[in-house]
Amino acid sequence: MATPEGNLQGESIIGSFIQKYSDVIIAVTLVMIVIMMIIPLPTALLDVLICLNITIALVVVMSAIYNEEALDLSVFPSLLLVTTLFRLALNISATRLILIGGYAGEVITAFGNFVVGGNPVVGFIMFIILVIINFIVITKGSERVAEVSARFTLDAMPGKQMAIDADLNQGAITDAEAKVRREKIQRESDFFGAMDGASKFVKGDAIAAIVIMLINIGGGFVIGMLQRDMDAVTALNTYTLLTVGEGLVSQIPALLISTATGIIVTRAASEGNLGSDIVKQLFNNERIFFINTGVLTMLAIVPGLPGIPFFTLAVICGFIGYSLHRKSTSNVEDEELAAEKESQAKAEATRPENIVSLLQVDPMELEIGYSLIPLVDTTQGGDLLDRIVMIRRQCALELGLVVPTIRIRDNIQIKPNSYIIKLKGMEIARGELMLDHFLAMNSGTVFEEIPGIETTEPAFGLPALWIPESSREQAELNGYTVVDAVSVLATHLTEIIKQHASEILGRQETQNLIDNLEKTHKSLVQEVIPELLGVGEIQKVLAYLLDERISIRDMATIMEVLADYARVTKDPEILTEYVRHAMARQISAQVVQGNILACITLDPSLENKIVGGVQRTEHGSYVNLDPDSMRKMITSLNAEIEKLANMGYPPVVLTSPAVRLYFRKLIARSVSGVTVVSHAEINQSVEIQILGVVRL
Repeated sequence: MATPEGNLQGESIIGSFIQKYSDVIIAVTLVMIVIMMIIPLPTALLDVLICLNITIALVVVMSAIYNEEALDLSVFPSLLLVTTLFRLALNISATRLILIGGYAGEVITAFGNFVVGGNPVVGFIMFIILVIINFIVITKGSERVAEVSARFTLDAMPGKQMAIDADLNQGAITDAEAKVRREKIQRESDFFGAMDGASKFVKGDAIAAIVIMLINIGGGFVIGMLQRDMDAVTALNTYTLLTVGEGLVSQIPALLISTATGIIVTRAASEGNLGSDIVKQLFNNERIFFINTGVLTMLAIVPGLPGIPFFTLAVICGFIGYSLHRKSTSNVEDEELAAEKESQAKAEATRPENIVSLLQVDPMELEIGYSLIPLVDTTQGGDLLDRIVMIRRQCALELGLVVPTIRIRDNIQIKPNSYIIKLKGMEIARGELMLDHFLAMNSGTVFEEIPGIETTEPAFGLPALWIPESSREQAELNGYTVVDAVSVLATHLTEIIKQHASEILGRQETQNLIDNLEKTHKSLVQEVIPELLGVGEIQKVLAYLLDERISIRDMATIMEVLADYARVTKDPEILTEYVRHAMARQISAQVVQGNILACITLDPSLENKIVGGVQRTEHGSYVNLDPDSMRKMITSLNAEIEKLANMGYPPVVLTSPAVRLYFRKLIARSVSGVTVVSHAEINQSVEIQILGVVRL
C-alpha cells in the first residue's frame, strides 16, 4: 500500500529528474514535433496529443492571468513558437489521416458531430467565426500592442537608465539594487522586442488554418469521389465534417494562446494578477452600481422588453452597490480612527516625559555608507552581523568584557565607502573600504611588489594596498598578507573595542559581572559588597585593568584580592596593583616568549626620583617631575624601545612594584603601545633578559 511519504518521495524524484534533464526533454520534444509532420500517427495517439494541446493552452492562459507583470512569463515568445509548431504538426497529422482513411480519431469526430450537431454548414460557419475572432480581433490587437510596447520600451531605456544612476548617486538605492533594475530594463526591452515578432506566429497560424481547411475539403471531396467511389453529397458531407472537427480542435487552443498573448502584452501598471486588478479597479465606486441599478430598473418596466433579466441584473447591481457603500463607510471610519490615533501619538510625542526617550545614547554604533550596506544584508551574502557576534565572543574570552549590542546604521551623509565607529554617540574611529578589492599588507616577507591603490590599514596604521580580486593569488605568492574588506572592518572594530574597553565598562556592566559571579561565589561577593567596596570602586579597578589590556574574566580572583586588601586601602589604583600581583601568571603569559622576558628597565636613580616625586591627595596620586627630567626620560625610553624593536621584540618595560604605577602614568600620553610590568607580576620561573636601561 502506498504511503504519503512514498508518494512525496516519488514526486520529488520525478520533479528532480525533470529539472535536471529539462534541456534534453525540450530538445527531444522539438525533434518529435518535426517528426510528427512526416511520420503518420495512430488515431489513438493523435487523440492524446490533441487533448494535450488543449491542456497546454489552458495552462498558458491561466499562467498569463495569474502573472503580475509581463516578465513573470519571459519565456512566452519561445513558448508561443513551440505551441504554434505543435499545433501545425497536429494539423498535418490530422489532415493525413482524414485524406487517407476518412477518419482522424474520436476527438475530431466528436467535434464534427456533437459540437456542431453533424451539420457541416454550421460547423464551417463556426470555424470561420473563430478564425475571424482570432485573426482580426485578438491577434491583430495583440500584434499592435506588442509593436507599440517594444518601441516605447526601447525609447524609454535611456531615461530609465538615467533615473537609476540618479537614485544611485543620491544613495536611494545600492549598487546591487541598481544592477537588478538595469537588468530588468534590459529584459523588458528584449521581451517586448521578441513579442513583437512572436505575435506574427499567431497571425500566420490563423492564415494556415484557413488554407489547410480549404485543402482538406477540396482534397477530401476529390479523393472521396475518385478513389473511394462516394457520391458528391456523401463525400462533401463526410470530409467537411471531419475538416470542421479538425479545425475546431485546432482553433480552440489557438484562441486560448492568442488570448494569453493579448493578456501578457497589455499588462501595464499592474499591481497584482489580472483577477485582483479587475475586481479592485471595477468594483471601487458604489455610485456606478447604483446608477446601473436605476437604468436597469427603467429598462425592466419598459413595455416590450424582457423584464425578468433586466430586473434580476438590477437587483444584483443594487446589492453590489450596497456592499461597496458599507465597505467604504467602514474604511472612512477606520481612516478617522487611524487619524485620531495618529494625532494622539503626536500629542504623546510632544509631552516632556516622552521627549526624554530621545536622550538615550547607544553604547556603541557603527555607521556605514550606502555602498557598504551589502556587508550587512544577508541576502547579498553579507556576514558582518555574524562577524560582530564573533567579535563580542572574542572580547568576552580575551578580556572578560561583555560588549553591549553594537547598533548598525546607514548614513548617506558620509562617503559611500566609509564607516564610522562611535562610542556613546561620539566618533572614535573611521575608515574606508573597497568592497570589490582586497587589502594587501607587507608583513616584511615581500620579495616583489605589486601594483595597487595605496592606503593605510585602519586598525594598526600600516601601509597597505587595495588590489583587485584577480591579483589576490599573485600577492599572496609575493609574500603579502591579503584580507577581504569585511575582515578589515572586523579587525578595526575589534581593536577599537580593546582600546576603549575601560570606557565601555560602566557601573551597570560591572553589576552584571558581579551578579554572574554571585551565582557561584555568593559568600565572596557578599563579603566585598557593600561592606568593603561599592560597585563604582570595583568598576574603577576593572577599568584600570582593561586600560592595560588585562583580562577581567577571572572575576573570582579579582574579588578575592579586593576582599583581602580593601580593609587596608580604598584607593582603586593601589588595589589594582595588588590585583595585578595576583594575576602574575596571566600577565606573564602576555609578555613572555619562550619562558624569556626580553625587556628594558629603569635606572635605579630614575626610579628613586620617580618615587620621590609622588604626591598623594584626596583625589588620588600623581608624580611631580620637572620638565627637563621628563624630556630626558622620554627621549631615552624611545631610543631603547627602538633598539628593542630592531631586535624583533615587543616594547616591555620592567620596573619595581613601587614604581610601575607612576611610571605608567608618566609615559601614558607621550609613548603608546608600551607594556609596563613589575617584578611582582612575572613568574619566578621566567628568565629575564634586560636589553636596555632608561636613564636621565
